[in-house]
Amino acid sequence: MTRAGGGGDTNSLDTDVVALGESMVTFLPSRPGRLADVPSFERGIGGAESNVACALAAAGHRTRWVGRVGADGFGDHLVEAIARYGVDTSAVGRDPHRPTGIYFRTADDRGTDAHEVVYYRAGSAASAMSPATMPYDALWSGRVLHLSGITPALSADCLALVRDLCDRKPGRRSLVSFDVNHRPGLWRDSGDGAEVLLDLARGADLVFVGEDEAANAWGVTGGPAAIRAALPEPAVLVVKQGAHGATVFAADHATGRDTITFVPALRVDVVAPVGAGDAFAAGFLSATLRGLSAERRLRHGHLMAAAALTVPGDLATPPSRDHADALAAVDAPAWERLRLRPGWTADPARSTAAASEEVRTS
Repeated sequence: MTRAGGGGDTNSLDTDVVALGESMVTFLPSRPGRLADVPSFERGIGGAESNVACALAAAGHRTRWVGRVGADGFGDHLVEAIARYGVDTSAVGRDPHRPTGIYFRTADDRGTDAHEVVYYRAGSAASAMSPATMPYDALWSGRVLHLSGITPALSADCLALVRDLCDRKPGRRSLVSFDVNHRPGLWRDSGDGAEVLLDLARGADLVFVGEDEAANAWGVTGGPAAIRAALPEPAVLVVKQGAHGATVFAADHATGRDTITFVPALRVDVVAPVGAGDAFAAGFLSATLRGLSAERRLRHGHLMAAAALTVPGDLATPPSRDHADALAAVDAPAWERLRLRPGWTADPARSTAAASEEVRTS
């Protein structure tokens, strides 16, 4: 992988992707309904950055999650569960004075009024992350350092840490990936969250942002080109356009212009929308690490997102690399007609054949 933004030889690093952020124990409802009415919950794990690390590890990459959890049972569960995906958790700190964060959510679509999420993360172990408490040797040990806009919202110390990591210092070895992940509720006590996120994104090499996020956070409308105009600094900008698709802008230093690539989203029978953005980032990063084309990077992002969309939790078993490569290689008509249903990742022959069949019978 050629690193955008300058810096050392990433091929000498021992990890593909290092992800920094808070992971929490999540409680998923046993049935639909208000939190007040749900009688029981199933324990899982959730966290934007650790989701990316887990998905990439499941796809065969060497990943490391760096964070802090409490010296409690929930912290034990998180570290053990994330490690079972094949993620290196050796750099995760344990805080004897602060708890591990947890949250509860309903089964309803996040975009509806019926959806509820209740976080218990104030004063969590992760909120104490700072330049003084985090292992910089581990953070800079990967070809990619993946961050998100959630971490800087947790505390002033967390913001200082992410600012430092996004600073374009000479010799920065890792490609810095930043998912804007604008969560207005986390910035409720700070009136400048949107501007902070814009400033942090300007320091990254690769940025993921939703078209809706850009409108809500920065008031930028007018489509992907308008977002690129507001955020010209990153070498690669990925604008997610929901069910429409995604556009990537890649700076061409020889011409001084961007190469622009759009790939439509897949048709998916959605079970739950949570985790899809993290999965998309993982798919795009996976293809980036493999040196694939911009179109294939976007297609792998869509495929990984489709895996997350067709399961109830934040994390899904991704398609095998051969399966994903086969689907990413179909022609444009087959891609646009392909429809993915729950269980598709476990049946590569059926989903790959379906793409060809839909084209032959159209």
